[in-house]
This record gives sequence, C-alpha cells and structure tokens, in this order.
Amino acid sequence: MVFDIDMIKRVYAALPGKVEATRQLLGRPLTLAEKILYAHLYAPTTTPFERGKSYVEFAPDRVAMQDATAQMALLQFMTAGREKVAVPSTVHCDHLIQAKVGATQDLAAAVDTNKEVYDFLSSISDKYGIGFWKPGAGIIHQVVLENYAFPGGMMIGTDSHTPNAGGLGMLAIGVGGADAVDVMAGLPWELKMPKLIGVKLTGKMSGWTSAKDVILKVAGILTVKGGTGAIVEYFGEGADSLSATGKGTICNMGAEIGATCSVFAYDSKMADYLKVTSRAEVAALADAVKDHLRPDAEVYADPKKYFDEVIEIDLNTLEPHVNGPFTPDLAWPISKFAQAIKENNWPEKLEVALIGSCTNSSYEDISRSASLAKQAIDKQLDMKSEFTITPGSELVRYTIERDGLLATFDQVGGVVLANACGPCIGQWARHIDDPNRKNSIITSFNRNFAKRNDGLASTHAFVASPEIVTALAIAGDLTFNPLTDTLKNKNGEDVKLDEPTGFELPVKGFAVDDAGYQAPAEDGSKVQVIVSPTSDRLQLLDAFAAWEGTDLKGLKLLIKAKGKCTTDHISMAGPWLKYRGHLDNISNNMLIGAVNAFNDKTDTVKNSLTGEYGAVPATMRAYKAAGVGAVVVGDENYGEGSSREHAAMEPRHLGVRAILVKSFARIHETNLKKQGMLGLTFANKEDYDKIQEDDSIDILGLTTFAPGKQLSVVLHHKDGSTDEFAVNHTYNEQQIEWFKAGGALNVIRAEAAKNKK
Repeated sequence: MVFDIDMIKRVYAALPGKVEATRQLLGRPLTLAEKILYAHLYAPTTTPFERGKSYVEFAPDRVAMQDATAQMALLQFMTAGREKVAVPSTVHCDHLIQAKVGATQDLAAAVDTNKEVYDFLSSISDKYGIGFWKPGAGIIHQVVLENYAFPGGMMIGTDSHTPNAGGLGMLAIGVGGADAVDVMAGLPWELKMPKLIGVKLTGKMSGWTSAKDVILKVAGILTVKGGTGAIVEYFGEGADSLSATGKGTICNMGAEIGATCSVFAYDSKMADYLKVTSRAEVAALADAVKDHLRPDAEVYADPKKYFDEVIEIDLNTLEPHVNGPFTPDLAWPISKFAQAIKENNWPEKLEVALIGSCTNSSYEDISRSASLAKQAIDKQLDMKSEFTITPGSELVRYTIERDGLLATFDQVGGVVLANACGPCIGQWARHIDDPNRKNSIITSFNRNFAKRNDGLASTHAFVASPEIVTALAIAGDLTFNPLTDTLKNKNGEDVKLDEPTGFELPVKGFAVDDAGYQAPAEDGSKVQVIVSPTSDRLQLLDAFAAWEGTDLKGLKLLIKAKGKCTTDHISMAGPWLKYRGHLDNISNNMLIGAVNAFNDKTDTVKNSLTGEYGAVPATMRAYKAAGVGAVVVGDENYGEGSSREHAAMEPRHLGVRAILVKSFARIHETNLKKQGMLGLTFANKEDYDKIQEDDSIDILGLTTFAPGKQLSVVLHHKDGSTDEFAVNHTYNEQQIEWFKAGGALNVIRAEAAKNKK
C-alpha cells in the first residue's frame, strides 16, 4: 500500500462535523467545493470568506511533485530546517525523458543522461520521508489518480495539471515549488478564496463524443482566462454518467481555462475506479460519508443561486471538438473544422498524430483508440500519418500490453513512447525535413501553444480526443470528418469508420510487474544528499537578499513584452529541463521567448547602459554586474500555463525587481510573491502604452507598503519628460513580510531556527 490510509480515515472522521459547521457558518446549502474548502481550513473561522477577495489559509492533505519542479522545491526544502516532511509527499520522474525512438531506448537514455538528477531526487526523498516514483513509472497525474487521489481530499502539486485528481472528487491545485515547501514544512498554504463556476451536464454521451469534448467545449466558452480565480464544479446526471478517468480528463484541462481547479462529486463511477485500483477500503470509507462528498440537493435544484456563473451542456447533442491551433480555447465542432482549416489556410495534411499523456491515457481512452486501429486493419486502411502512443503509467502500459492493445497499435505502425510527458511538454526529438515548413500535428494532450510540442513555430498543433486523433491519423487529412466521410482503402473501396468502442475499466482488472515505487527510509537521518559543487545540473541555493528598506529608483526597463507571455515564454522547457536544478544555468533562458514590443523580436532587447541590442538574459546580467535593478513589463494574463516557479526565480536571481503587467495568471503571481518579487498591475491598463524603451523607472510607496494601498510608478523618459501613475497589488500582510525578508523561504528558515532554540 503506497497511500496513507490513516490520513484518509482522519479526513473522513472529521468531515461530517466540519461540513455541518460550514453549513451553519454560511447559513445555506453548500456546493461540493465549499464543503472541501472549509473542511481544510488551517484554523477554524467564525467569519465566512468572501469569494474572489479573502485570502484563506488551508491545510492540504498531501503534496505531489514532478521531477523538473521537485529539484528546486527540494533544494529549497533542504534549507527549511526540518527532518521530515509534515504531510505525505511524493516525487514523480516523468518530465526528463525525451521521446526520440521508442519507450525502451528512450527510457534507457534518460536514466543515463539524468543519473545525477535522479540520484539526487531519490536520496533526498529517502532522507525526508518522501515517496519516490522512478523514471518509467508514469506521469505524475495518472499515478496520483491511480494511487493517491481520494474524494473530499485536498492536494497541492508542483504542476499546473495537478487538478487531474478532481476526477476522483479531490480539490487538487497546481502551485509553485515554494508553496509545496511551505506545506511540507508544516505551514499553512494560502489561496484567495476561489469563485465558483458550475457546469451542469445533462444527457449522456454516445458515438464519437468523449469526455475530452466536454472540456474542449468549455474552453471555447470560457477562453484561456475565463476560469481564473475560480473552481469549476461539474454536476448533473451527465456528470455522474462519465467514467472516473473521463472526469479526470476534464479536470486536467481545466488548467487551460485558468481555473484554480475542477471537481466532480463522488459517485459509483469513482467507487468502481477506487476498487479496481486496489483501494476498496477508500471506497468503503467514502460511501459512509457520501452525502458530504456531493453538493447539497438544493444546489442541484437552483444552481444559479449558489454559483457565480453557471454553464449548461447537453451531452446528447455535444459534438466532438478539435481545438487550435496555437491556443487550446479556439474550439471547433468537428462539423465545422474542415471549413475552418480551408478558410484559415492551415496545412490540411496531418503529419503526426499523438495520443496519450496525463490528459488522455486511461484504459478507456486507449481501448477506444485501439478499436479504431483494429478497424483500419480489418477495413484495409493504411495509417497515413505518423502515430505515437504515450501510456500514462506502467500500470496502464502493462495492462494494455496484456490485453493485446499495444499489439494492435504495432500492426498499424504506431510507436509506443515511454510512460512520461514526452512531446506534451516539448521533450520530443521531432523528425521533420524542414523545420521552417508550415505543418500540422494533432494530439490528445492539453496544450498547443506555439513551439510547445516540438519547438517549431511553424507547427500548427491541434487538440482533440484520442478517438478523433486516431481517426485523423488514419485519414492523414485534417479536413476528414469520421462521423460523415468515407476513405479509400487498399482495394479502392469507399469505407466508413464505425463508432469507436472500448471499456471504462479492464475486464480482467489492472496488472503490473513493477509499478516503479520506492518507499522512503524509516529513519532518514543517516541518508546523505550529495550535490557536486562542479555540477552544471544541480546547485545549492543561496538566500535572496532582503529588501533595502527604501523605494526602488533608477530601475531599467528590461523588456516590454507584447501579447501572450506564458511561462513557456519566460522559462522554456524542452532542452532547458535539464537545468531545472541549477538556478544560474537555467536563468540563461529567461524571457527568451517573449516578444519585445519595440521591435517585435524575441530575445533581443536594448541595453540602456550601452545602447546596444542583445539577448535578454545577457542584458540582465550586465545590469546586475553594474548594480542596476530592472523591471519587466507585460500584457494580459502574464505567466499563464505551467506552474514552474523558475519563471519567477530566474528574474529574481538576475536582479529584476518588479514585474508590471495588465493582469497575472494566478500561480505565477503567487510564485513572484514567494520569491520576494514585486508583482504589480496597471491601475489603468492604458498606462502600458506610456512605457518607452529607454525609460528609467522608480517604484514609490514601498516604505508604507500595505494591503490594498496602491504604489506609484514614475517613468523618466529619454527626452527628460516624466509620467507617473498608480499601480495595484494583491499583497496581504504576510506576503509583504515575504517581500521585506527577501522571500518566503527566508521567513520559514528564520521561524524554524527560532523553534529549535
């Protein structure tokens, strides 16, 4: 047993009393999200929290970290002064395996290439009581769903798709590594009380439609930032009809609408999944408190009264969708997709089709996709596109091999990749004749930003269900509609694909030889964590400097970013993943993907000290060497995407003092605060236009820095004129202390030292 059953028993024992106390506190029926949120308060309250405004301290039940972000999180935890983590925690080695040839060769290459990092993560996990999932064990979110997620729990994870666990009724929230350090150190985790978006699902899916199409439809409605600051709660008879893994797919991609997390109510589908994944005891415990793991009946009856926004989707009429390119919220029903391809002059030829990933690698997904591959064999159809399969875990991979599904994929030329993130996060050695040639790929992944999968700006990436991806791979043509169109087979006959079929759960149950889990040492006090001082992949951390106690004056403008600036633009993945444990080395990718508003180029900014143009990191290093701070200016939803805190740590390390933008993505704003940075927003968004390339910038009001009190920015232009305007912030008292101390970790370290005396 790898999960902590005693912890789950404690949660369920306390749940009825906490739910009733919350009902009395709020004086009304409760949504599921409210039940779980208030049940996980760090300390009791006699005052209701205001959605979207109140900062609340929570006590999550567990922490999960993927290997790319765990390195920095655990390097920070090493300095926190604790002998063991305060809550159950795990590390999952899934991000550093590059997809190149196939599963066996790629995994072997990764184990060799990343040995130093894996040894570090294994030993530090052993020392501090952390469960360790070895490379090849699977993708963090799939492994969590199979082993750790439980209805009514709360988890934080250092990956933006942590909400996948909402498929089992858990509030699972993506955070930066510094947040994970707080919780592992026994401190509260802070979050602004989310607003609530209710999605009522009616009817029942059939035919080509899958759970993936629900979230693709929702993304089209809400856009990439429509869920920001909100929990999305799915309910209705349509929600109960979905498999647990289908629910997980929907919750996983809630990250693409900016949602804090997404969640479904506990039902028989979740109980079935818990039982088949060797957690019958958890299902029995959940059944005993089932009413507390679902919203109150009055919420179902009148949802608009209890949610800030309500969306209704009829599963009976929902079409399969294809979203993209370049953004996951550009939603096309399959009946309109071919027309969109032609009208926008997107490449019709499909070059690569990829299924799997943390979003869609369940047994149900793979079996439905395999049914189409079997049809291709039986109907004498060739697979026209390259086709890859990424199992989400060794449990899934072993089971689908046992049941013959991998053999079916092999017959149509499919290539099985390692149980890892691979192409979904840019860990893909793409084979293409001309990297500048416009081309199209389609995936069952979650994100499709430019360069996301293969690093090529010329690649048009689309997102769909595994079923649609497989059908289009057979056709090799994005204008093909499998619901209505026919294909020519090897005999010249017109044939039509039948609707996909599959199984929610394996008929013979799951099986695995070695799931890839390493339990931590009972006593880690003698375990040595070794980091070589000459390593270019791992680097022990030095504390960031405390605030000087004065206003910040004479700052230079590093870059005025134009348009979309995600964490992929701020701190790219792909080849840079190997430096996730070395802050100085990875800082050489800082903002190299951001578009400079003054020349529409990437990684080319003006050095105000020399007047010459150069790379963003090199320019910032020149400022740092000269003892000059800098400001980064950005557009809307700055920092959307991955939870990677490197996007906050790199500017801090190189001497950026403030990030000033029109609006922030939630996780990134928190990450900036944790690192002692100033994250500011324009009070008047039009003031963005006042920023000039050669400006010298002052930030005033810091000596009286207080919650809710605006600061001032003064721009000193090259011609001698000035502009002054107000800027907003969302810092509370504790976060202001982080800023003053030079970062949250400095505060944690000081408190730990004080407690030891």
